[in-house]
Amino acid sequence: MWQKLIEVLDKICTVYDKLAKLGERKRDALVAVDMEGLSKILDEEQLIAAQIQKLEQQRGAILQELSKDNPAVNSNTKAEDFYKTAPTQFLTKQLLAIHKKISQNVERTLKIRDHNQILAQSALDAVNSKLNQLSGAFVEPTYGAKGAVVTHQKKFDYKA
Repeated sequence: MWQKLIEVLDKICTVYDKLAKLGERKRDALVAVDMEGLSKILDEEQLIAAQIQKLEQQRGAILQELSKDNPAVNSNTKAEDFYKTAPTQFLTKQLLAIHKKISQNVERTLKIRDHNQILAQSALDAVNSKLNQLSGAFVEPTYGAKGAVVTHQKKFDYKA
């Protein structure tokens, strides 16, 4: 059962690595304003998210099965502490190494995601600004010389 856990964790690590690489491709598509490429990348992201969900369910089931044999393990037990209960030192080392690698891949993926969100929001802001400029509309609030909010209210009524 421990070997099965290692296999599932290794697959999770691989999938998160794929997701990070996909995030890098997404960044390139955002910078190049490649909407067709971005659409394909979003479809791939959904497939990878489904893979991660399936693997996480498998991991959870394996952990539940393994924790039945160990009364010291409860819902508050950290992963590293649980891995140290493996039957051999070799398994413990493998589990801790994979855990560290997964953590690094997840952190890398989240960092790339955050950068991509900034790029996407900036692109959306630029598009909205250009559309407003072309249509002659202005979006409230706008900011004045000293950073104060300026409203576009009529000060005078010219209907005399």
